[in-house]
Parts: sequence; structure tokens; C-alpha cells
Amino acid sequence: MTERNAPPADPGPSNRHPVEGTASRKRVAIGASVGATIETYDFIGFGIAAALYFNTVFFPANDPLSGTLLSFATLGIGFAVRPLGGIIGGYLGDKIGRKPVLVASLLLMGVATVLIGALPTYDQIGVWAGVLLVLVRVVQGLAFGAEWGGAILMCFEHAPWRKRGLYTGITQAGFPVGLLLANLAFLASVPLGDDWAWRVPFLLSAILIVVGIIIRLKVEESPEFEELKDEGNIAKNPLTEVLRNDWRNILRAFCLRVTETAGYAVTVTFVLSYLVSEELADRSISLTATMIASALGIGATIGWGALTDRVGRRPVYLFGTIVTLLWGIPLFLLLNTGTAVAVVLAFVVSYAICQNSLAGVQGAWFSELFAARTRTTGASLAYQLSAVVSGFTPLIATALFAGFGWIGPALLISFYGLLGIVATLLTRETWGRSERAEVEALERSLALTSPVRAEAASAESTASGR
Repeated sequence: MTERNAPPADPGPSNRHPVEGTASRKRVAIGASVGATIETYDFIGFGIAAALYFNTVFFPANDPLSGTLLSFATLGIGFAVRPLGGIIGGYLGDKIGRKPVLVASLLLMGVATVLIGALPTYDQIGVWAGVLLVLVRVVQGLAFGAEWGGAILMCFEHAPWRKRGLYTGITQAGFPVGLLLANLAFLASVPLGDDWAWRVPFLLSAILIVVGIIIRLKVEESPEFEELKDEGNIAKNPLTEVLRNDWRNILRAFCLRVTETAGYAVTVTFVLSYLVSEELADRSISLTATMIASALGIGATIGWGALTDRVGRRPVYLFGTIVTLLWGIPLFLLLNTGTAVAVVLAFVVSYAICQNSLAGVQGAWFSELFAARTRTTGASLAYQLSAVVSGFTPLIATALFAGFGWIGPALLISFYGLLGIVATLLTRETWGRSERAEVEALERSLALTSPVRAEAASAESTASGR
């Protein structure tokens, strides 16, 4: 069974048993989600700009295809350094705590994003524009790599055991919120003209960063990390320990994650460029479609996560990977009609079903695969290593399209779906019937032994039912 050590007899002044989660679990979930929203706004905003603007802003405009390839290569560099950010953030999260990593990563991301909005263009300083863009993108990648593990683990370790899918789903929902805000910012900035349309969304990030820092400073440290620290059970070197003991889980989670994030890189990031280059839809239609899918994805991500609390992690993930396998060719058949309704439907299925059904599961499933003392390092490493593949996937998709037409990227989507199916079947279920029954029995025992706790649980259940 996934690590669920017997808690101390006295749950503390809050009179809450760890199985019920901490008293601040909702505040932590919201704080983690807000931070994830802001960092996604920053990181995904770069992807939107890379697909729509950067090929001519930072690279020679007389060769659009080469500019697109270079733009996506710059996008990929940010993904390539994310594993390093995950290693650093995970190591520090397991050594000094989850909270400091949350605050530092958000601050670093904010500074880098605002700098992008102030960079000079290719017309102003030539090739140095691309060089500066790459340098700032590297900083973004490091910060984003450090972000996910800290945010998810804080939420996971504060949450009730029977609702960890729901609570980590709330944090994961910060990503579609960030995607929605990023697309809204770029859509609203279109009338400003090409000189400012890409700058303003990055400069506006400064406001979000201030709000995010204030919220995260008020979030309490993970109770499981505090317990490890009190017991003197902090890992001396979390990285070497998790690589020695859990390398198989890292590999499995890596493959699971590749299906989701690389699939997104084709079905959303590449497709944005594809629609414009093939004159199937203008930028306003593409961004509006992405916004609709993102809005639906907020509830979808939370819903998929909550569903895993009822049926387990693996069945939901298997469903998402099968849909991804089957979706590649139908996606491009829809897009090639060039109708606005078809474009919107394509984005909704790609995001709210294919991507969200996987992302909503990862927070709980990946966390449960690793022991508490190396959990941040293990989950972050698995999660961010996949970024190396997904970050360069739009570049691969562009090359396949140049050589084989739309069938190339369509089959690439199906390949990622097949990889996910295999990985899902090879990864153990961490929240199956036996685990759910064990925690349910513990909850019944707590209710019988503590009338106060039983009354509080009943009140909370009644409120939730409303």
C-alpha cells in the first residue's frame, strides 16, 4: 500500500487526524492553484507568442518556415532545462521545505517573464535578440521546473487522504486557468498591433506576480515535511536516494507524463501555428477556441482528479491515453474543414478530454508513487524530465508536417497515446479498492472514538452535499 504511516495519537490542537487533512488544506489548495495559474500564464504565454509572433519578431522575417523552426526551438529550450529546475527544486523541497521553493520559483519566473516583454527585436539588434530570448527562456524553464513539485506536494500533504485526487486536481486546474488568462491577454492585445501585441501580456505578469507572492507567503509548510524534520528523517541526498530506490517509478511516471504534455504540444501549441500558416483560421478564432477549451478545462481537471478518488488513478489515466491514441487523425480532419465550430470542437476534445484527463490524475498518482522523504525530488524529476521530449515536440511536429503533411503530426499524437497506454498498464495502482477500504475503515474508527471529530466530519459532509 502507498505510504500512509500511522499518525500520532494526539492530532494536535486543531483536533484533526492526518487522515482528514489539515485545517488549512483548502487555503493551501487555493494558494498552490493561484501560484500554478501565474506560472502557467508566464510559461504558456511564451508558447502562444512563439507560435504567433516570435518567428518574425526575434528571427529573420524573410524565411517564415525557418523562423517558425527557430521560434519553436527557443520554446523547446525552456522545456529542456525544466528537469534541472525540477532537480534543484525537488532537492531543496526535500531538504529545507516545500514552501521556500514555492516562493522562490514564482519570483524567479516573474522577473524572467517581465524581461521578455522588454526585449529588443531582431530589427533592432539583429541576432542578439534571439540570444537574449534564449537566455531569459532558460530562467523561465528553471523556475517552472522547480514550481510543480512544491505546489503539488504542499497540496497533497495537506489534503484528506480520501480526497487527494480532488485537492491536487484543484492545483492542477491552475494550469488551464493560466492558459485561459494567457490566451485572453493575447487576444485582447491583438488590436495593439504586432509591435505591442506580444509585449503587453508579458509585462502584465508583474501584477500577477505580486498577488501570487503575497498569497504564497501565507501558506503553511507541509505537515509531512515538518514531521520528517522533527523525527530527524530528512534525506541526506534526496536525489541519489530516489534514483537508487525508485528509478523504475521515475521511468514509469516519465512515460505517463510524456503522453499528456507532448500530446498537448502537438494538439494545442503546434495546431495554433498550423491553423495560421495554412490559413484555416485567423489568430482571433484560434485564441478564442483555446480560451473556450481552457475554461472548460478548469472544471474538467478538478472533475477528473475527483473521479480518481472514487475509481482509482489507473482507470482514469487509461481512458485518457486511449482517447489520445484514437484522436490524432480525427483532430486534423476537423481542423482542415476550416470552420470555426470545428476548430473549437477540436480544441475542446484535445484539451478538456485528452490533456485534462491525464493532468488531473498526475498530482495524486505521482505523489503516491514515492516515499515522503524523497517525494518532491522523485515526482518533480519524473514530471520535468518529460519536458525535454514535449518541449521539442512542436519542432518535431513542424518537421513532420514539412515532410509528410498533416498526417505526420497526427500519427505523432497517436504514438504518444500508445506510449501512455503501455506506461499506464505497467504502473501500479496506488488508490485501488484495498487502499480506499483501508482509509474508509480508519475514518469509521475515528468517528467512533471521537464524537467531536464525528460531528465536525458530519457537518463538513452536509456542507459539501449542498
